[in-house]
Amino acid sequence: MMNQGTFKGEVHGKLHKLGVISTLFVACALSWSAHAETVTVGIGTQNTTTNTVTGGIVLKEMGFLDKELAKVPKFKNTQFKIEWQNFTSGPPVTNGMIANTLQIGMMGDYPLLVNGATFQNGNETKSRLIAMIAYNKDGSGNGIVVHKDSPYYELADLKGKKISVPFGSAAHGMLLKALEDHGYKPEDFQLSSQSPEVGTSSLQEKRIDAHADFVPFADLLPFRGFARKIFDGAETKVPTFHGVVVREDFAKKYPEFVVAYIKALMDANDWVHKNPALAAEKIEQWTHIEKEVVYLYLGPGGVHTLDPTIKPKWIETVKYDHGVLDRMGRVKPLDADAWADESYVKEAFKQKGLDYDKQKASFSNYEISGTDPLCGGKITEPRKAGEVWIAGGKITAYKSANCALAATKKATAAGQKVGVTYVYDDTLKIKMFADKAYYAIKTDGKTPDITPFLLKKDAQAYASANGAKFALYDEALAAAKAGR
Repeated sequence: MMNQGTFKGEVHGKLHKLGVISTLFVACALSWSAHAETVTVGIGTQNTTTNTVTGGIVLKEMGFLDKELAKVPKFKNTQFKIEWQNFTSGPPVTNGMIANTLQIGMMGDYPLLVNGATFQNGNETKSRLIAMIAYNKDGSGNGIVVHKDSPYYELADLKGKKISVPFGSAAHGMLLKALEDHGYKPEDFQLSSQSPEVGTSSLQEKRIDAHADFVPFADLLPFRGFARKIFDGAETKVPTFHGVVVREDFAKKYPEFVVAYIKALMDANDWVHKNPALAAEKIEQWTHIEKEVVYLYLGPGGVHTLDPTIKPKWIETVKYDHGVLDRMGRVKPLDADAWADESYVKEAFKQKGLDYDKQKASFSNYEISGTDPLCGGKITEPRKAGEVWIAGGKITAYKSANCALAATKKATAAGQKVGVTYVYDDTLKIKMFADKAYYAIKTDGKTPDITPFLLKKDAQAYASANGAKFALYDEALAAAKAGR
């Protein structure tokens, strides 16, 4: 039997060991806590600006940024607290970056250059352009709309009229460029600054004659049924894009974070490309921008191309845009070459095993493809093709506007509800809603030749020059006929 002294000794020994282990555990915990770091990062997004979603709301909802940060060994003991802050335009994002409540922000071309100029001419840290999100090389995405019942059909009709636009936005820059191209001065119009939300209400209530806005409002408002687009940014032939800027002090302290962010952006782009219809539906849930409009911009052959590379053309455009604002005394000096920093996006491509220079040189988008199930044959000219999205169903591609309209008519006759039909403008080569287009129709062949246009004047001019009939959507739909 164990005597009492021996028992007490063993108990004392075990308690001593437990005490040592406990002390070591506490010491280790304290040591880990001492080395752990919590970093708050403010990211300024524009959730309702459709071509910024892969830099913001998609990363948040799909967790792409968290996944990329988890792969960085250096951040093993670092916890990043991401504060996603949503704005309706770019200028407030710059204000947040100046105040250092935001370290990363995304905005359109004109707000981007103002951001760079503001930081370059201030005493704070500089900002850096580190990646692009999406672009249209001709300027489409910005546009001017009027009420659907308006008698105005082109910019000249609006001289002396009330036009609202978010001042300082990409759409504001487009409007100033359009006025300059047509030989007008801002004083020739009654210009006022209104946010997309206020401009939408003002137009709907006919308190203004026109509203100029950026992605997606120039297409969203017509889709919602009360507006009509009379000017598209593609008419300026000046590229439009949205990009990502970062405070330089943050980027230098956490370069791995910046690279992880760009890799997450690339992951989001891939996610959209792999299933654009599903992506459009999800983005509608998160932003309340209708999926049909999202798909118009980000689907195959969409208005905007997702591409993070910083192309020389974008820097040239920034310099050109800066000149537009500078001539009007609206911007400080900017050294665009010094402002752009490709090092982070290049590193992101390198870590993903992708060729940055090859992508930088490319302006291609992913396009409509496949075989036409109604008219037969492969789709060989995607910018002459069309798509039909059955409500609650799938999207089917057709090789021409005529075949897409014939498929629309056939589906309707079969009792199916067509959510939307897409066609391409023959002049600007941009995707648009078929029921918002104007048409030139020739019916002297086996199958009708139906050519869509965004602008009434373009359809009328084409019809006159080609012996065709100018027509509205219902006439084009009635004329459409399936044929091989």
